[in-house]
Amino acid sequence: MAASTAAGKQRIPKVAKVKNKAPAEVQITAEQLLREAKERELELLPPPPQQKITDEEELNDYKLRKRKTFEDNIRKNRTVISNWIKYAQWEESLKEIQRARSIYERALDVDYRNITLWLKYAEMEMKNRQVNHARNIWDRAITTLPRVNQFWYKYTYMEEMLGNIAGARQVFERWMEWQPEEQAWHSYINFELRYKEVDRARTIYERFVLVHPDVKNWIKYARFEEKHGYFAHARKVYERAVEFFGDEHMDEHLYVAFAKFEENQKEFERVRVIYKYALDRISKQEAQELFKNYTIFEKKFGDRRGIEDIIVSKRRFQYEEEVKANPHNYDAWFDYLRLVESDAEAETVREVYERAIANVPPIQEKRHWKRYIYLWVNYALYEELEAKFTFAKMWLLYAQFEIRQKNLPFARRALGTSIGKCPKNKLFKGYIELELQLREFDRCRKLYEKFLEFGPENCTSWIKFAELETILGDIERARAIYELAISQPRLDMPEVLWKSYIDFEIEQEETERTRNLYRRLLQRTQHVKVWISFAQFELSSGKEGSLAKCRQIYEEANKTMRNCEEKEERLMLLESWRSFEDEFGTVSDKERVDKLMPEKVKKRRKVQADDGSDAGWEEYYDYIFPEDAANQPNLKLLAMAKLWKKQQQEKEAAEQDPDKDIDESES
Repeated sequence: MAASTAAGKQRIPKVAKVKNKAPAEVQITAEQLLREAKERELELLPPPPQQKITDEEELNDYKLRKRKTFEDNIRKNRTVISNWIKYAQWEESLKEIQRARSIYERALDVDYRNITLWLKYAEMEMKNRQVNHARNIWDRAITTLPRVNQFWYKYTYMEEMLGNIAGARQVFERWMEWQPEEQAWHSYINFELRYKEVDRARTIYERFVLVHPDVKNWIKYARFEEKHGYFAHARKVYERAVEFFGDEHMDEHLYVAFAKFEENQKEFERVRVIYKYALDRISKQEAQELFKNYTIFEKKFGDRRGIEDIIVSKRRFQYEEEVKANPHNYDAWFDYLRLVESDAEAETVREVYERAIANVPPIQEKRHWKRYIYLWVNYALYEELEAKFTFAKMWLLYAQFEIRQKNLPFARRALGTSIGKCPKNKLFKGYIELELQLREFDRCRKLYEKFLEFGPENCTSWIKFAELETILGDIERARAIYELAISQPRLDMPEVLWKSYIDFEIEQEETERTRNLYRRLLQRTQHVKVWISFAQFELSSGKEGSLAKCRQIYEEANKTMRNCEEKEERLMLLESWRSFEDEFGTVSDKERVDKLMPEKVKKRRKVQADDGSDAGWEEYYDYIFPEDAANQPNLKLLAMAKLWKKQQQEKEAAEQDPDKDIDESES
């Protein structure tokens, strides 16, 4: 018993006593244990054994198992599109295209908004050269999700790679109907430019700047025209942009780009006008870049006067800041007025004076009013001595006062006296307007006669006089006025007068008279716009043989303008003629006009500086018309050499890659 008790005591292990119960300095986390187990590969499983398929039965069994696995995954979670894509790609790897197609269609029924699904589906069809199937998928994709730009890019790229240019253009047109982002429009434009379709690209730009009317897009349009040598078109784009944004949404970047374009064309006066126009209308805080570029331009090309204008503009800006900070700082107003009086126009000086006298002193103290009164004194002295003010407005105000007092004879006497003492356009117009309101047409006629004796070069007065006679029904008298007007030796706007006369005869349905007017005008000027207007008049007359007469005028104009130095005007005429033939002509007529279109070539010429020294060479674009080339054997020989070189290049390309045509025909 004692022995067993002793043995039992020996079996009980001794419990170790922890003497130091403080935490260890280095703590081991569960994450660290797992990472070390992974690094030491303690639980590394052996790879599954490779399975070799030796006969068709095993292959079918393998396919069945894999399909069951895929179908089970899809059944567990239908919305996980990656399972569908893996399933379809596996079927595609087995060349089971029809099965893969079926899987993609089932997936689209689950989630047709998934972009990746459409892309994988179309890529599978393209990879297996199923072009029509791919087209069908892209059509469905862009119809279902038209705002996904990636579909449109892929679709157009596929059509272009297949050489289906017309099809790619049609897809682009469908895309543009949705008014996509800017990059889409640029892709369309670049597509047309790759195939030298400059006119089509211009048409796209016209639509683009209306859909996305940003300044940068107008500038891109103008630079596109400049890059291709259409400088007149580029200038017109800039002018349209300035008109489009108006004074309310002026942007300095547009005017800087416009000025730099004109600077490249050596039109330095135009550049100066553009900068001054913009600086007068854009606030100084928003025109820092504009002012900087103007300064650089004047330092490069300006004279002493131009640089002084820059300095004056800077000082004017400083004075503007001072009077804005304190409108009652009359000393600043005096300095500002002295500056504008020495340099600016009368209207600008008056505007600054009006702004200055509008700041009435806020308190009744003599020291403030003494400075303010001198603003009025200086204003009156300026009008009397510098502007030579004739008080036309005062005469008109006095006449209106007499009319309000119902004293018409005194009003007429005042206006008659004013015309006798200081005849001015404003007085004549005011007097005529008064008599028109009173329906005294005989008096109006006499006033117009006096007005035209005073200023026979004023086309607006002639036109208004003729319009008055037309309203009164005296057509012959109106026609006589027009005849007398166009016979004047000096006119300020003859083109406006001739246009008004022609429009008058068209309104009277006097076709023969209108035709004679055009002939008389062409004896004075051979401007291309007159020819085009003449041709359009014959076309719009609606009488028998109008098409033949229109075509005859185009032929006559082309023959007349052969000796014209302005080749761009001649090109403008041919483009108008081609547009006419496209709409009304036969195939032979169109081909005939196409044969007259010029070839655009790049040339070089010497540039001379202002002192007569050589300034190097510059490149420019010239137009060679076929009719001119026929008279110059050297140009004809050059064209034949270019054609021979092109044929040789095509022949060498065909010899280097003979299999390319076979592959394309099979696809």
